[in-house]
Amino acid sequence: MELSKALQWATGRHSGVLITLRNDGRPQSSDIVYAIRDGVARISVTTDRAKTKNLRRDPRAILHVTAPDEWAYVALDGTVELSPVAEEPGDAVCAELGSLLVDVQGKDHPNWDEFNQAMVDDRRLVVRFTPTSATGVLR
Repeated sequence: MELSKALQWATGRHSGVLITLRNDGRPQSSDIVYAIRDGVARISVTTDRAKTKNLRRDPRAILHVTAPDEWAYVALDGTVELSPVAEEPGDAVCAELGSLLVDVQGKDHPNWDEFNQAMVDDRRLVVRFTPTSATGVLR
């Protein structure tokens, strides 16, 4: 499947499954929310989750996105870059997480101070997934 076509289709959605690799090579899947901008999918994660640990060890991943009626899907294959963990309310990581939230929800958070503090408290960071190829069925 042509990568640009798959990306265009996946950009109109925000729910997917991120597939990473465990220590023993078996896949591990996580339901996630994402937003694609300029060909890169951004995903908010916490530092202590299995998917984050897997990606620190091996940056290869698949973002699988299925249509609500389940008759179409794309599987984007690529690699990730991990941001630092949010350390101070309002730092660059909090700003990127806020931008991601707006891209997903289509509106601002009602209390950015509260949001930024929650990002620090949760030890959140951004996964930046860059797809290199795609497979799937689009209808």
